[in-house]
Amino acid sequence: MLKNQSLLLNILKSGDVEAFGSIAEKEALTLHALMMTSNPPYLLMRPNTLQIIEKVQQFRKDTQQPLYFTLDAGPNIHLLYPDESKLAVQSFIHNELKSLCEDGMMLSDRVGDGPLQV
Repeated sequence: MLKNQSLLLNILKSGDVEAFGSIAEKEALTLHALMMTSNPPYLLMRPNTLQIIEKVQQFRKDTQQPLYFTLDAGPNIHLLYPDESKLAVQSFIHNELKSLCEDGMMLSDRVGDGPLQV
């Protein structure tokens, strides 16, 4: 984990989106692997979680668009992509992923300008 923290500092400084996405995905999957191998083991991913992961990976491979995923400590996927890819990615999300979301529910968010002193 500390190794990835050091790597991430350099990656964020350089703006290497692909390296950032790779680490984000690896960390997410490592967290879930840890939960699955704990005692007692537990599994929070669901079939649709895995389907979305596979579709994101295939989309990235087919289109070369920098779309990456991370997971919370549940079945929820969080998609990460630069603003330049917004149109292509949002079209993919609407056409391919929305039907895999519970009740078609999705949240959309973006990086803000950071904290403001009040």
